[in-house]
Amino acid sequence: MSIEELRSAARGRVLLPGDAGFDQAVQPWNVAVAQPVSGVVAVADAQDVADVLKYASSAGRQVVTQTTGHGATGGIEDAILIRTGALDRLEIDAERRVARVGTGVQWGAVQAAAAAHGLTGLAGSNPVVGVTGYTLGGGFGWFARKYGWAADAVRAFEIVDADGRPARVTADSDPELFWALRGGGGDFAIVTEIEFDLFPLPRLYGGRVMWSADRTQEAFELFTELTTDAPRELSVWLQRYQIPGAAPTVAIDFAYLGAAEEGRALTARLDSIDGILADTRGTLTPAQIGEITAEPTDPSPSLSRGELLTDLGDAVVKTLIEAPVAPLLNIQIRALGGALAETRPEGGARGPITEPYALYLLGLGLPHLLADIRTRFAGILDDLGTHITGAKPYTFLAPGESAAAAFDPETLARLQQIKSTRDPRDTIRANFPLHS
Repeated sequence: MSIEELRSAARGRVLLPGDAGFDQAVQPWNVAVAQPVSGVVAVADAQDVADVLKYASSAGRQVVTQTTGHGATGGIEDAILIRTGALDRLEIDAERRVARVGTGVQWGAVQAAAAAHGLTGLAGSNPVVGVTGYTLGGGFGWFARKYGWAADAVRAFEIVDADGRPARVTADSDPELFWALRGGGGDFAIVTEIEFDLFPLPRLYGGRVMWSADRTQEAFELFTELTTDAPRELSVWLQRYQIPGAAPTVAIDFAYLGAAEEGRALTARLDSIDGILADTRGTLTPAQIGEITAEPTDPSPSLSRGELLTDLGDAVVKTLIEAPVAPLLNIQIRALGGALAETRPEGGARGPITEPYALYLLGLGLPHLLADIRTRFAGILDDLGTHITGAKPYTFLAPGESAAAAFDPETLARLQQIKSTRDPRDTIRANFPLHS
């Protein structure tokens, strides 16, 4: 079946190689990832998704969905790329504390709508990340220590299965698929809408305090103090930066789910380190959560690596605190624990994380830097040795890694069985396929 027939299979805009605008339509948010797909469809609605899936199944092609492409991993040669921007329904039921969100919606829009009612979703740190991809992978950000995984807040999914059939998936209608979609990735069906719980957040205090790199040891010691026995309402991240052309810096970022005076008291020791270069502490709304880390919102090239840390002992200090950041841009340590460490009997595929800290490494994904960045990643992992477990959240996986790293063997086997049953022809491809 010719790829040209895709044009008549979908009502949304179809672009094939050679068409004007094809290169731009293929590009993911992470522009360092190549996507040599056979065609791109900007679907008009859920029926369009169904029609594209039916075409792909008959043509023997895989289908990949992206809202932004933050989690793009490559490896999708000859696939059909579905762009979901038109699936932009966003409804807030403030009385029930529920959001109904199309798969084309980004977190910033949800947070702005929810904030008007004193509510929040379990968003990440960047407002331009798509809600669906983030949630299917589990999803954890500033509110996770208090409320757990974003995936476990989901009440229902609207999906199109691998045969092009629409369905509403809930704990009652299809418990096995509902379990898999909550944290198991997007390998089972194409999600067109999600319905999830919102949480009351009338008060929020947070921000960033930054110093020059000569204060790194002091900042690390304070980070350790702040995260020892911290209440679940307080989340704290340590950031080391080496931005090209700028002096190296260190920062402590935090969010406190409560009144400003309580947050100030809990974090008052931030003022004990002299030489503050920047200080953004203040009262925030849920819509302003992205201002804490101020991550890039425009497409950019990046190469990342995520791991889970067992402790912050001497080997970790030597590797992550005393050694230079370069050639990386950022070394980040997040305090975990709280609800993330708890087993939820009614939870989804993303189980608890028992490690107390997460490590995130980021480099600028330009061709002339890639070799040095990968070498630095490997050196850090070697030096950390048994202080990293090898397990990690799905959303911390990087291109080339296997989905197996995100799940224990029993969970992985269960997910693979669901994939084999629901999509035996492997028509739907997630960022990290379960069968790889």
